[in-house]
Amino acid sequence: MKNIFNLGFIVMLSLTLLSSMCSSDDDDGTPTNSQQIAAIEDDMQSGTWTITNFVDSGQNETSDFNGYGFTFNANGSLVATNGTNTITGTWSVADDDSSDDDSSSSDIDFNIFFPVPETSDFEDLNDDWDVVTATSTRIELIDISGGNGDTDLLTFEKN
Repeated sequence: MKNIFNLGFIVMLSLTLLSSMCSSDDDDGTPTNSQQIAAIEDDMQSGTWTITNFVDSGQNETSDFNGYGFTFNANGSLVATNGTNTITGTWSVADDDSSDDDSSSSDIDFNIFFPVPETSDFEDLNDDWDVVTATSTRIELIDISGGNGDTDLLTFEKN
Protein backbone atom coordinates (compact mmCIF):
# COMPACT_ATOMS: atom_id res chain seq x y z
CA MET A 1 0.00 0.00 0.00
CA LYS A 2 2.87 2.28 0.87
CA ASN A 3 4.45 1.65 -2.58
CA ILE A 4 1.22 2.63 -4.36
CA PHE A 5 1.09 5.83 -2.30
CA ASN A 6 4.74 6.65 -3.12
CA LEU A 7 4.19 5.91 -6.82
CA GLY A 8 1.09 8.10 -6.87
CA PHE A 9 2.98 10.90 -5.12
CA ILE A 10 5.88 10.69 -7.60
CA VAL A 11 3.49 10.76 -10.59
CA MET A 12 1.64 13.79 -9.17
CA LEU A 13 4.88 15.60 -8.44
CA SER A 14 6.19 14.85 -11.95
CA LEU A 15 2.99 16.13 -13.57
CA THR A 16 3.08 19.27 -11.46
CA LEU A 17 6.67 19.98 -12.41
CA LEU A 18 6.00 19.32 -16.09
CA SER A 19 2.97 21.56 -16.18
CA SER A 20 4.85 24.40 -14.53
CA MET A 21 7.63 24.12 -17.10
CA CYS A 22 5.24 24.31 -20.05
CA SER A 23 3.80 27.66 -20.95
CA SER A 24 0.89 28.46 -23.20
CA ASP A 25 2.61 31.77 -23.94
CA ASP A 26 5.55 30.98 -26.21
CA ASP A 27 5.87 34.61 -27.36
CA ASP A 28 9.48 35.69 -26.97
CA GLY A 29 8.66 39.28 -27.90
CA THR A 30 9.91 38.93 -31.48
CA PRO A 31 7.33 40.00 -34.06
CA THR A 32 6.11 37.31 -36.40
CA ASN A 33 6.49 37.65 -40.15
CA SER A 34 2.83 38.63 -40.45
CA GLN A 35 3.32 41.42 -37.90
CA GLN A 36 6.46 42.63 -39.68
CA ILE A 37 4.71 42.49 -43.06
CA ALA A 38 1.78 44.54 -41.74
CA ALA A 39 4.16 47.12 -40.26
CA ILE A 40 6.12 47.42 -43.53
CA GLU A 41 2.90 47.79 -45.53
CA ASP A 42 1.61 50.50 -43.17
CA ASP A 43 4.89 52.40 -43.28
CA MET A 44 5.22 52.25 -47.07
CA GLN A 45 1.66 53.48 -47.63
CA SER A 46 2.45 56.64 -45.71
CA GLY A 47 3.94 59.48 -47.74
CA THR A 48 6.19 59.61 -50.76
CA TRP A 49 9.49 57.75 -51.00
CA THR A 50 12.66 58.26 -53.01
CA ILE A 51 15.40 55.88 -54.04
CA THR A 52 18.55 56.86 -52.15
CA ASN A 53 20.63 53.86 -53.22
CA PHE A 54 20.36 51.48 -56.15
CA VAL A 55 23.30 49.23 -56.99
CA ASP A 56 22.65 46.86 -59.89
CA SER A 57 25.30 44.12 -60.22
CA GLY A 58 27.98 46.36 -58.74
CA GLN A 59 27.01 49.46 -60.74
CA ASN A 60 25.59 52.42 -58.79
CA GLU A 61 22.52 53.45 -60.78
CA THR A 62 20.84 55.61 -58.12
CA SER A 63 20.91 58.65 -60.43
CA ASP A 64 18.58 56.86 -62.89
CA PHE A 65 15.76 57.64 -60.44
CA ASN A 66 16.71 61.20 -59.42
CA GLY A 67 13.63 63.39 -59.12
CA TYR A 68 11.19 60.46 -58.88
CA GLY A 69 8.82 60.14 -55.96
CA PHE A 70 7.32 56.70 -55.29
CA THR A 71 3.86 56.26 -53.80
CA PHE A 72 2.96 52.80 -52.46
CA ASN A 73 -0.85 52.60 -52.44
CA ALA A 74 -3.01 50.33 -50.27
CA ASN A 75 -4.58 48.75 -53.38
CA GLY A 76 -1.17 47.39 -54.44
CA SER A 77 -0.45 50.01 -57.06
CA LEU A 78 2.94 51.71 -57.15
CA VAL A 79 3.25 55.11 -58.80
CA ALA A 80 6.58 56.74 -59.68
CA THR A 81 6.46 60.32 -60.90
CA ASN A 82 8.95 63.10 -61.51
CA GLY A 83 6.40 65.78 -62.41
CA THR A 84 6.67 65.03 -66.13
CA ASN A 85 6.66 61.24 -66.37
CA THR A 86 4.43 58.87 -64.44
CA ILE A 87 5.03 55.14 -64.34
CA THR A 88 2.56 52.81 -62.65
CA GLY A 89 3.33 49.35 -61.38
CA THR A 90 2.48 47.07 -58.48
CA TRP A 91 4.00 46.23 -55.13
CA SER A 92 3.42 43.74 -52.32
CA VAL A 93 5.04 42.39 -49.19
CA ALA A 94 4.85 38.66 -48.50
CA ASP A 95 6.40 35.74 -46.69
CA ASP A 96 9.45 34.52 -48.60
CA ASP A 97 8.73 31.02 -49.83
CA SER A 98 12.02 30.51 -51.61
CA SER A 99 14.85 28.40 -50.28
CA ASP A 100 17.44 29.91 -52.63
CA ASP A 101 17.90 33.16 -50.75
CA ASP A 102 21.01 34.20 -48.89
CA SER A 103 20.73 33.10 -45.28
CA SER A 104 21.64 36.61 -44.11
CA SER A 105 18.45 38.05 -45.57
CA SER A 106 15.03 38.03 -44.03
CA ASP A 107 12.08 35.78 -44.64
CA ILE A 108 10.10 38.67 -46.11
CA ASP A 109 9.87 39.54 -49.80
CA PHE A 110 9.22 43.05 -51.08
CA ASN A 111 7.86 42.60 -54.59
CA ILE A 112 8.03 45.34 -57.23
CA PHE A 113 6.76 45.11 -60.80
CA PHE A 114 6.59 47.80 -63.46
CA PRO A 115 5.17 46.64 -66.84
CA VAL A 116 7.84 48.37 -68.91
CA PRO A 117 10.18 47.37 -71.73
CA GLU A 118 13.48 45.72 -70.79
CA THR A 119 15.26 48.89 -71.92
CA SER A 120 13.56 50.97 -69.19
CA ASP A 121 15.46 51.81 -66.01
CA PHE A 122 12.35 50.79 -64.09
CA GLU A 123 12.66 47.22 -65.37
CA ASP A 124 15.74 46.88 -63.16
CA LEU A 125 13.52 47.39 -60.09
CA ASN A 126 11.30 44.43 -60.99
CA ASP A 127 12.12 41.70 -58.49
CA ASP A 128 11.17 39.89 -55.31
CA TRP A 129 13.59 41.78 -53.07
CA ASP A 130 14.54 40.50 -49.63
CA VAL A 131 14.03 42.96 -46.79
CA VAL A 132 17.31 43.71 -44.98
CA THR A 133 16.01 46.41 -42.63
CA ALA A 134 12.78 48.38 -42.44
CA THR A 135 11.82 51.41 -40.36
CA SER A 136 9.04 53.93 -40.73
CA THR A 137 11.34 56.13 -42.86
CA ARG A 138 13.73 53.74 -44.61
CA ILE A 139 13.70 50.28 -46.17
CA GLU A 140 16.79 48.48 -47.40
CA LEU A 141 16.36 45.65 -49.88
CA ILE A 142 18.72 43.09 -51.41
CA ASP A 143 18.57 40.60 -54.23
CA ILE A 144 21.17 37.97 -54.96
CA SER A 145 20.90 36.71 -58.50
CA GLY A 146 20.39 32.98 -58.82
CA GLY A 147 22.16 32.94 -62.16
CA ASN A 148 25.47 34.64 -61.56
CA GLY A 149 25.39 35.51 -57.86
CA ASP A 150 25.46 39.29 -58.42
CA THR A 151 24.10 41.36 -55.57
CA ASP A 152 21.63 44.18 -56.13
CA LEU A 153 20.84 46.72 -53.41
CA LEU A 154 17.85 49.06 -53.26
CA THR A 155 17.04 51.63 -50.58
CA PHE A 156 13.93 53.79 -50.32
CA GLU A 157 13.68 56.69 -47.88
CA LYS A 158 10.57 58.64 -46.99
CA ASN A 159 10.53 62.28 -48.06
